[in-house]
Amino acid sequence: MQADWFGAPEYWLAREVLQRGVAAVFLIAFLGAALQFRALLGRDGMLPVPRFVARVPFRAAPSVFHLHYSDRFFAAVCWAGVALAGALVAGVDDAVPLWAATLAWLSLWLGYLSIVNVGQRWYGFGWESLLLEAGFLMMLLGNDDIAPPVLTLWLLRWLLFRVEFGAGLIKMRGDPCWRDLSCLDYHHETQPMPGPLSWFFHHLPRPLHRVEVAGNHIAQLLVPFGLFAPQPVASIAAAIVIVTQLWLVASGNFAWLNWLTILLAFSAVDHAAFATVLPMPATPTPTATPGWFAALVIAGTALTVVLSYWPVANMVGHTQRMNASFNALRLVNTYGAFGTVGRVRMEVVIEGTDAERITADTVWKEYGFSGKPGDPHRMPRQWAPYHLRLDWLMWFAALSPTYAQDWFRPLVARLLRADRATLRLLGHNPFPDAAPRYVRARLYEYRFTSWRELREDRRWWNRTLVGEYLPPVRRERA
Repeated sequence: MQADWFGAPEYWLAREVLQRGVAAVFLIAFLGAALQFRALLGRDGMLPVPRFVARVPFRAAPSVFHLHYSDRFFAAVCWAGVALAGALVAGVDDAVPLWAATLAWLSLWLGYLSIVNVGQRWYGFGWESLLLEAGFLMMLLGNDDIAPPVLTLWLLRWLLFRVEFGAGLIKMRGDPCWRDLSCLDYHHETQPMPGPLSWFFHHLPRPLHRVEVAGNHIAQLLVPFGLFAPQPVASIAAAIVIVTQLWLVASGNFAWLNWLTILLAFSAVDHAAFATVLPMPATPTPTATPGWFAALVIAGTALTVVLSYWPVANMVGHTQRMNASFNALRLVNTYGAFGTVGRVRMEVVIEGTDAERITADTVWKEYGFSGKPGDPHRMPRQWAPYHLRLDWLMWFAALSPTYAQDWFRPLVARLLRADRATLRLLGHNPFPDAAPRYVRARLYEYRFTSWRELREDRRWWNRTLVGEYLPPVRRERA
């Protein structure tokens, strides 16, 4: 098949950025799964995979782990994903035949789909489905043997449109603070996992917060339509998306959501746009697209058109859902976040003691987490695009104990027996020599300090005890 209508060689560099970048995100995702799964999903984890696959049929959650599960096998899938993603980052798909490159991307997608579909609450985030959908489309981008398919580039822009426009709609329909432009008076402080610059973003002048919100509405509700316009309008729209997403990268920790959105924007950046800022190498001369690959791309496009009914109906409907998948393969999803913004930050603080009996004088020692706020003097860390799954769910636990009822008590039980896999998820273990006799959890309200308090006390947070979250639990009763 000739490349005249099917291929777009002027997007050769855009494909390189997309495929290397998405492969890098897959590498981070598989690495995070390998390092965290034993305590979260392992055979003795808080939400074990064997228990899940015993009650959920394969058709509802397709996964290789329905066929076989062991902790070693899960680890093997994770590390194989790391290796394959690393090879794709290095460009191995351009060094092999087109069919082999297609199979490599398909294997990466199937491996991560298998993890997400048994991941339960730990994998219930919109960026998991976003990575899977983007990874599936990478398979339809081809390699250096052919020009990037026009249809796949349009599918990538359609995905980016759903990410941005869906997020904009859910805000305008949700919390009134998005409409009166006041949400960022609170959001930098109450977001799930603040970053090292979040304190400074919070203390920006309020008029600038209004400008931030207004700019967000423009970037998410108007700019996405420009992605489908002729060049150079499409490249300008992509540039606006990239700049606004970099602002979000700087202001918080949202795993790989922002980075994937940035990568998707490159689907609208052509050779001429790159040439305005970079010295451009000569575009490779592609060969004709094989018929089998063209058929695959056309089939993928037709499937996307059919499956798009559900996210479109969701966006135009009166009860828009955030971050929802409408099929077990996690393809053509709907996206959106922060329809509601919290005004007050609550944090669950877990403490333990090795005292024989609990009295008014009992000394309690606090467990430290790697990412979520804890010690008021500890500066928030930058973790994104890496995803700390337990830290994120601790934010949800503070909002609603019901949300954490299936995993919080198992977490406490593992702390009481000093489970090594669980302790590796934490930033600080106050009982390095022996397990505590009791563990409890308390609920605090956290507020960012003022400029004076940060300067004089080197303290990032003020916290006030709200009450008991979980009464003391003894080791034998956990």
